[in-house]
Amino acid sequence: MLSAVVRAFKTPDLRKRLLFTMFIVVIFRLGSVMPSPGVSYAAVQQCRPAGGQTNQLLGLANLFSGGALLQLSIFALGIMPYITASIIVQLLTVVIPRFETLKKEGQTGQSKLTQYTRYLTIALAVLQSATFVTFARNPSQLFPGSNCQQILVDDSLFTVGLMVLTMTAGTGLIMWMGELITERGVGNGMSLLIFTSIAAGFPGSLWAIKQRDGRWDTFLLVILIGFVVIGIVVFVEQCQRRIPVQYAKRMIGRRMYGGTSTYIPLKVNQANVIPIIFASSLLAIPGLIVQFQQGNPNPPGWVQWIGAHLVRGDHPIYMAVYVVLIVFFTFFYVSITFNPEEVADNMKKYGGFIPGVRAGRPTEQYLSYVLNRITVVGAIYLALVSLIPLIALVMVDANQNFPFGGTSILIIVGVGLETVKQIESKLKQHHYEGFLR
Repeated sequence: MLSAVVRAFKTPDLRKRLLFTMFIVVIFRLGSVMPSPGVSYAAVQQCRPAGGQTNQLLGLANLFSGGALLQLSIFALGIMPYITASIIVQLLTVVIPRFETLKKEGQTGQSKLTQYTRYLTIALAVLQSATFVTFARNPSQLFPGSNCQQILVDDSLFTVGLMVLTMTAGTGLIMWMGELITERGVGNGMSLLIFTSIAAGFPGSLWAIKQRDGRWDTFLLVILIGFVVIGIVVFVEQCQRRIPVQYAKRMIGRRMYGGTSTYIPLKVNQANVIPIIFASSLLAIPGLIVQFQQGNPNPPGWVQWIGAHLVRGDHPIYMAVYVVLIVFFTFFYVSITFNPEEVADNMKKYGGFIPGVRAGRPTEQYLSYVLNRITVVGAIYLALVSLIPLIALVMVDANQNFPFGGTSILIIVGVGLETVKQIESKLKQHHYEGFLR
């Protein structure tokens, strides 16, 4: 492994790409700790330890920003607006015929969809930054339980507008840096920036567990369990069902085409981390409702029930609803991203067939049959991984951003595997021995 890393840095082209990627990552982390104009850095640092927990929606956004959100930095929004915009555009390809046509046009249509995603990212950044600045004007909403009175130098209209403009510009800069990594660096730029944000919070989350418990044996046990979880996640993420496809030979002009064999790879975790993000975002709404009723001395009974059952992550009802939402969104997202009818039609158009299955509708039914059963396993797997932080909340009093579970571990493992594969493929262009032996 180490010799492969040395060879990677000895290869001029790959060394240049790796160093460029590291340079962009360093700039990204610097911007994540640089406060926005109008923010009192000292006041924010005093409020953070006192506040501890925050509401779930801001906690999820803070996770993807690498802690920059609750520091009110210039990169406070992180990559979250781009993730949201990408998901929205992907869902709209099923609803809007124009988007569906662009998706089928290949590289040209994909470039147009990417442009729409950029525009939507900036619009969402303006909306999210304005919402977050509104939260910042009332520190008790950002840091519940703290005695913070003011974290902004002043809350004039000019300062608020400048903060919104700075955070929006920071999101645009992050989007540009991600595209630079994709073009001139190694790996997918946006994914690597998300990877960096989440990995930056690992040491702090682990050390917080040590400080709460105060015992080294518990701390080492958590790390050991983390390695076991990583191994299981790596194994499942690499699992796939390969459906064999045979293409018939065709004579076009004087040349023979086809006659090749390939396969359709159906991953166990076909939906990736999207269902957990959807479920977490939806379950954050009850917490916001309860938070808005804090000033009411006599809240309604249904608000009290929500506060007792759907806000605390260690409550059985919360866990049950969380699992149901993940299973639902897994099937929903897979049904949108993989269309068996379209795959069957394309196979029939180019003379492909699954051995033992007739082309056309029987192929579509067979693909749906296999996909539904794989999705069941994938949904159960996602539900179990997402419950790890909630179980850790009960056992070791860790917060819901426990690093070895949920969105954190899935993104870390997925992006890490993809980046290593890209480095390996580039290394094999110069050395036949790969990056991993």
